Amino acid sequence: MPPMRPPPYLRGARLVPERVDDPERFPFDLPMARHLDLELGSPVTFFVGENGSGKSTLIEALAELCGLPPSGGGKNELTDRTGPDDHSPLARALRPSFARRPPDGYFFRAEHMAHFADLLDERRDDPDFAGDPYARYGGRSLHTRSHGEAFLHLFTDRLEQGLFLMDEPESALSPQRQLALLVRMADLVADGETQLLVATHSPILLTFPGAEILSLDDGPPTPVRLEETSHYQITRGILESPERFWKHLRGARAPGRAR
Repeated sequence: MPPMRPPPYLRGARLVPERVDDPERFPFDLPMARHLDLELGSPVTFFVGENGSGKSTLIEALAELCGLPPSGGGKNELTDRTGPDDHSPLARALRPSFARRPPDGYFFRAEHMAHFADLLDERRDDPDFAGDPYARYGGRSLHTRSHGEAFLHLFTDRLEQGLFLMDEPESALSPQRQLALLVRMADLVADGETQLLVATHSPILLTFPGAEILSLDDGPPTPVRLEETSHYQITRGILESPERFWKHLRGARAPGRAR
Protein backbone atom coordinates (compact mmCIF):
# COMPACT_ATOMS: atom_id res chain seq x y z
CA MET A 1 0.00 0.00 0.00
CA PRO A 2 1.18 3.60 -0.62
CA PRO A 3 2.05 5.76 2.42
CA MET A 4 -1.00 6.81 4.41
CA ARG A 5 -2.30 10.36 4.07
CA PRO A 6 -3.35 12.54 7.03
CA PRO A 7 -6.91 11.89 8.23
CA PRO A 8 -9.36 13.69 5.91
CA TYR A 9 -11.91 14.71 8.55
CA LEU A 10 -11.36 14.46 12.30
CA ARG A 11 -7.84 15.56 13.25
CA GLY A 12 -8.17 15.35 17.03
CA ALA A 13 -9.98 16.33 20.22
CA ARG A 14 -8.83 18.13 23.35
CA LEU A 15 -10.25 18.10 26.87
CA VAL A 16 -11.51 21.51 28.01
CA PRO A 17 -10.98 21.55 31.82
CA GLU A 18 -13.67 24.21 32.35
CA ARG A 19 -16.27 21.76 31.01
CA VAL A 20 -15.42 19.06 33.56
CA ASP A 21 -17.86 19.22 36.49
CA ASP A 22 -16.10 16.68 38.70
CA PRO A 23 -12.69 15.24 37.73
CA GLU A 24 -13.13 12.44 40.27
CA ARG A 25 -16.26 11.06 38.64
CA PHE A 26 -16.57 8.76 35.62
CA PRO A 27 -15.45 9.16 32.90
CA PHE A 28 -13.06 11.91 33.92
CA ASP A 29 -11.44 9.70 36.56
CA LEU A 30 -10.15 7.37 33.83
CA PRO A 31 -6.40 7.78 33.24
CA MET A 32 -6.98 8.16 29.50
CA ALA A 33 -9.30 11.16 30.06
CA ARG A 34 -6.96 13.18 32.26
CA HIS A 35 -5.19 15.82 30.18
CA LEU A 36 -6.65 14.23 27.04
CA ASP A 37 -5.16 15.82 23.93
CA LEU A 38 -5.84 13.46 21.05
CA GLU A 39 -4.01 14.01 17.76
CA LEU A 40 -4.84 11.72 14.84
CA GLY A 41 -2.17 11.16 12.21
CA SER A 42 -3.64 8.55 9.88
CA PRO A 43 -6.93 7.80 8.07
CA VAL A 44 -7.01 4.53 10.05
CA THR A 45 -6.61 4.72 13.84
CA PHE A 46 -6.87 1.84 16.29
CA PHE A 47 -7.47 2.34 20.02
CA VAL A 48 -6.12 -0.50 22.17
CA GLY A 49 -6.04 -1.19 25.89
CA GLU A 50 -7.18 -3.58 28.57
CA ASN A 51 -10.84 -3.86 29.55
CA GLY A 52 -11.75 -0.77 31.55
CA SER A 53 -9.09 1.44 29.99
CA GLY A 54 -11.75 3.60 28.33
CA LYS A 55 -11.67 2.55 24.66
CA SER A 56 -15.45 2.40 24.32
CA THR A 57 -15.88 5.58 26.35
CA LEU A 58 -13.53 7.48 24.05
CA ILE A 59 -14.95 6.18 20.80
CA GLU A 60 -18.51 6.94 21.96
CA ALA A 61 -17.42 10.52 22.63
CA LEU A 62 -15.78 10.81 19.21
CA ALA A 63 -18.94 9.46 17.58
CA GLU A 64 -21.05 12.14 19.25
CA LEU A 65 -18.56 14.86 18.26
CA CYS A 66 -19.02 13.67 14.67
CA GLY A 67 -22.80 14.01 14.89
CA LEU A 68 -23.53 10.31 15.39
CA PRO A 69 -25.50 8.58 18.17
CA PRO A 70 -23.12 7.27 20.87
CA SER A 71 -25.30 4.17 21.14
CA GLY A 72 -24.51 3.28 17.53
CA GLY A 73 -25.84 3.88 14.03
CA GLY A 74 -25.85 6.73 11.57
CA LYS A 75 -27.38 10.20 11.56
CA ASN A 76 -30.76 8.71 10.66
CA GLU A 77 -30.72 6.97 14.04
CA LEU A 78 -30.14 10.10 16.13
CA THR A 79 -33.81 10.19 17.14
CA ASP A 80 -34.15 6.42 17.61
CA ARG A 81 -32.93 4.63 20.72
CA THR A 82 -30.84 1.66 19.55
CA GLY A 83 -28.89 1.35 22.80
CA PRO A 84 -28.72 2.48 26.41
CA ASP A 85 -26.81 5.74 25.96
CA ASP A 86 -28.35 8.97 24.72
CA HIS A 87 -25.29 11.16 25.25
CA SER A 88 -21.61 10.86 26.05
CA PRO A 89 -20.55 12.85 29.14
CA LEU A 90 -16.99 12.88 27.82
CA ALA A 91 -18.03 14.41 24.48
CA ARG A 92 -19.44 17.49 26.20
CA ALA A 93 -16.00 18.19 27.69
CA LEU A 94 -14.08 17.82 24.43
CA ARG A 95 -13.28 20.33 21.70
CA PRO A 96 -12.87 18.57 18.34
CA SER A 97 -10.64 19.64 15.47
CA PHE A 98 -11.84 18.93 11.92
CA ALA A 99 -10.04 19.38 8.63
CA ARG A 100 -13.55 19.31 7.18
CA ARG A 101 -16.84 17.71 8.07
CA PRO A 102 -17.43 14.22 6.66
CA PRO A 103 -20.22 13.75 4.09
CA ASP A 104 -21.42 10.58 5.84
CA GLY A 105 -20.77 8.67 9.02
CA TYR A 106 -21.66 5.54 10.95
CA PHE A 107 -20.83 4.15 14.38
CA PHE A 108 -20.85 0.36 14.57
CA ARG A 109 -21.23 -1.29 17.98
CA ALA A 110 -21.33 -5.07 17.82
CA GLU A 111 -23.47 -5.47 20.93
CA HIS A 112 -26.18 -3.22 19.49
CA MET A 113 -26.49 -4.91 16.09
CA ALA A 114 -29.66 -6.75 17.16
CA HIS A 115 -31.24 -3.48 18.34
CA PHE A 116 -30.48 -1.92 14.98
CA ALA A 117 -31.89 -4.90 13.07
CA ASP A 118 -35.11 -4.52 15.10
CA LEU A 119 -35.23 -0.83 14.22
CA LEU A 120 -35.02 -1.53 10.47
CA ASP A 121 -37.83 -4.09 10.80
CA GLU A 122 -39.94 -1.52 12.65
CA ARG A 123 -39.39 0.95 9.82
CA ARG A 124 -40.49 -1.70 7.31
CA ASP A 125 -43.77 -2.09 9.20
CA ASP A 126 -44.31 1.65 9.68
CA PRO A 127 -46.80 2.98 7.08
CA ASP A 128 -45.39 6.48 7.55
CA PHE A 129 -41.82 5.46 6.72
CA ALA A 130 -41.01 6.38 3.11
CA GLY A 131 -38.73 4.14 1.11
CA ASP A 132 -37.01 0.83 1.71
CA PRO A 133 -35.35 0.64 5.16
CA TYR A 134 -33.10 -2.18 3.91
CA ALA A 135 -31.88 -0.39 0.77
CA ARG A 136 -28.50 0.55 2.30
CA TYR A 137 -28.13 -2.67 4.29
CA GLY A 138 -28.09 -5.47 1.72
CA GLY A 139 -31.75 -5.39 0.68
CA ARG A 140 -33.26 -7.56 3.41
CA SER A 141 -33.69 -7.85 7.16
CA LEU A 142 -30.44 -8.14 9.08
CA HIS A 143 -32.15 -10.80 11.19
CA THR A 144 -32.00 -13.13 8.17
CA ARG A 145 -28.20 -13.16 8.37
CA SER A 146 -25.72 -14.25 11.00
CA HIS A 147 -24.21 -11.56 13.19
CA GLY A 148 -20.98 -11.58 11.19
CA GLU A 149 -22.74 -11.63 7.82
CA ALA A 150 -24.94 -8.69 8.81
CA PHE A 151 -21.89 -6.72 9.87
CA LEU A 152 -20.00 -7.38 6.65
CA HIS A 153 -23.06 -6.47 4.57
CA LEU A 154 -23.24 -3.21 6.48
CA PHE A 155 -19.66 -2.46 5.44
CA THR A 156 -20.00 -3.54 1.84
CA ASP A 157 -23.44 -2.03 1.17
CA ARG A 158 -23.82 0.89 3.60
CA LEU A 159 -20.39 2.49 3.86
CA GLU A 160 -18.79 4.46 1.04
CA GLN A 161 -17.10 7.80 1.76
CA GLY A 162 -17.11 9.37 5.20
CA LEU A 163 -16.01 8.88 8.80
CA PHE A 164 -16.78 5.49 10.32
CA LEU A 165 -16.21 4.26 13.87
CA MET A 166 -16.20 0.70 15.19
CA ASP A 167 -16.21 -0.65 18.73
CA GLU A 168 -14.67 -4.15 18.87
CA PRO A 169 -15.90 -5.35 15.46
CA GLU A 170 -13.99 -8.61 15.90
CA SER A 171 -16.64 -9.80 18.37
CA ALA A 172 -18.93 -10.39 15.37
CA LEU A 173 -16.33 -11.87 13.04
CA SER A 174 -14.34 -15.06 12.61
CA PRO A 175 -10.63 -14.66 11.80
CA GLN A 176 -11.41 -15.24 8.10
CA ARG A 177 -14.11 -12.54 8.17
CA GLN A 178 -11.70 -10.19 9.93
CA LEU A 179 -9.43 -10.55 6.91
CA ALA A 180 -12.38 -9.69 4.67
CA LEU A 181 -13.00 -6.61 6.80
CA LEU A 182 -9.36 -5.55 6.38
CA VAL A 183 -9.71 -5.77 2.60
CA ARG A 184 -12.86 -3.64 2.73
CA MET A 185 -11.15 -1.11 4.99
CA ALA A 186 -8.25 -0.84 2.53
CA ASP A 187 -10.70 -0.26 -0.33
CA LEU A 188 -12.52 2.43 1.63
CA VAL A 189 -9.45 4.52 2.47
CA ALA A 190 -7.75 4.16 -0.92
CA ASP A 191 -9.22 7.33 -2.42
CA GLY A 192 -8.51 9.53 0.61
CA GLU A 193 -12.19 10.24 1.32
CA THR A 194 -12.73 7.81 4.21
CA GLN A 195 -11.52 7.78 7.81
CA LEU A 196 -11.80 4.85 10.21
CA LEU A 197 -11.57 4.89 14.03
CA VAL A 198 -11.57 1.43 15.61
CA ALA A 199 -11.45 0.24 19.22
CA THR A 200 -10.20 -3.35 19.15
CA HIS A 201 -8.51 -6.27 20.88
CA SER A 202 -7.80 -8.04 17.56
CA PRO A 203 -4.13 -8.49 16.57
CA ILE A 204 -5.39 -9.39 13.09
CA LEU A 205 -6.99 -5.98 12.58
CA LEU A 206 -3.96 -4.22 14.06
CA THR A 207 -1.82 -5.43 11.14
CA PHE A 208 -3.45 -2.86 8.81
CA PRO A 209 -0.49 -1.26 6.92
CA GLY A 210 0.25 2.31 7.92
CA ALA A 211 -2.46 2.47 10.58
CA GLU A 212 -1.93 4.44 13.78
CA ILE A 213 -2.22 2.42 17.00
CA LEU A 214 -2.95 4.40 20.16
CA SER A 215 -2.74 2.71 23.57
CA LEU A 216 -4.96 3.80 26.47
CA ASP A 217 -3.31 1.53 29.04
CA ASP A 218 -1.11 4.06 30.83
CA GLY A 219 -2.97 7.34 30.43
CA PRO A 220 -3.95 9.53 27.47
CA PRO A 221 -3.72 7.88 24.02
CA THR A 222 -0.08 7.09 23.21
CA PRO A 223 1.28 5.81 19.87
CA VAL A 224 2.63 2.25 19.98
CA ARG A 225 3.88 -0.24 17.42
CA LEU A 226 1.99 -3.46 16.70
CA GLU A 227 4.78 -5.52 18.28
CA GLU A 228 4.53 -3.50 21.50
CA THR A 229 0.87 -4.33 22.11
CA SER A 230 -0.08 -7.04 24.57
CA HIS A 231 -2.58 -8.27 21.96
CA TYR A 232 0.26 -9.13 19.59
CA GLN A 233 2.66 -10.43 22.23
CA ILE A 234 0.20 -12.77 23.95
CA THR A 235 -1.31 -14.08 20.71
CA ARG A 236 2.10 -14.72 19.15
CA GLY A 237 3.43 -16.32 22.31
CA ILE A 238 0.59 -18.77 22.86
CA LEU A 239 0.41 -19.76 19.18
CA GLU A 240 4.16 -20.30 18.85
CA SER A 241 4.50 -22.31 22.07
CA PRO A 242 1.15 -23.34 23.60
CA GLU A 243 2.77 -25.93 25.88
CA ARG A 244 5.12 -23.37 27.42
CA PHE A 245 2.31 -20.87 27.79
CA TRP A 246 0.03 -23.38 29.52
CA LYS A 247 2.82 -24.46 31.82
CA HIS A 248 3.19 -20.81 32.83
CA LEU A 249 -0.59 -20.39 33.31
CA ARG A 250 -0.87 -23.49 35.48
CA GLY A 251 2.15 -22.43 37.51
CA ALA A 252 0.54 -19.06 38.16
CA ARG A 253 -2.45 -20.64 39.92
CA ALA A 254 -2.93 -19.60 43.51
CA PRO A 255 -1.95 -22.30 46.05
CA GLY A 256 -4.88 -24.45 47.13
CA ARG A 257 -7.11 -23.41 44.21
CA ALA A 258 -9.52 -26.11 43.09
CA ARG A 259 -8.41 -28.09 40.04
